[in-house]
Amino acid sequence: MIKKILGGIVGLAVILAAIGFILPNNIHVERSIVINAPQEDVFALVNSFQNFNKWSPWYEREPDANYSYEGPETGVGAITRWKGEEVGAGSQEIVESHPHDSIRVVLDFEDQGRADSYYLFETVDGGTKVIWGFDTEMGYNPVARYMGLMMDKWVGGDYEHGLANLKTLAETQP
Repeated sequence: MIKKILGGIVGLAVILAAIGFILPNNIHVERSIVINAPQEDVFALVNSFQNFNKWSPWYEREPDANYSYEGPETGVGAITRWKGEEVGAGSQEIVESHPHDSIRVVLDFEDQGRADSYYLFETVDGGTKVIWGFDTEMGYNPVARYMGLMMDKWVGGDYEHGLANLKTLAETQP
């Protein structure tokens, strides 16, 4: 009886691991919002990590975490680092900044890996459309690939909240 139970558990573990290996490796999350503010103003808010915590959903979660800044205040080479109980530890660096059109950021979550993030800005009726995206690879770890199934919900919800905060900030600036 115990052999059958152990055999069933091992068999289930093998099946779950095999499924994990065929789950998607590449994760893509993207959210957008229209902000009633000029494209150059919205771009300026995002192109500086000095402004990031004014609208970041993670800063709201843990404002007492340790945040630091390196490099230029805006654009390529700007870096922010964070370390906290809830938000974990990591850094982000602006690696591309095309004035008023797009920003690309590399995220480093230390032991949890790296990811790419981007912002696209487009003038539309009613203001500026901002697209915030996230791309990462889950590697060959089947457990990480299972977690990847939840990334759109987890990261996407945070991106929606952050974009709403950015909208409020941009629309209330003088």
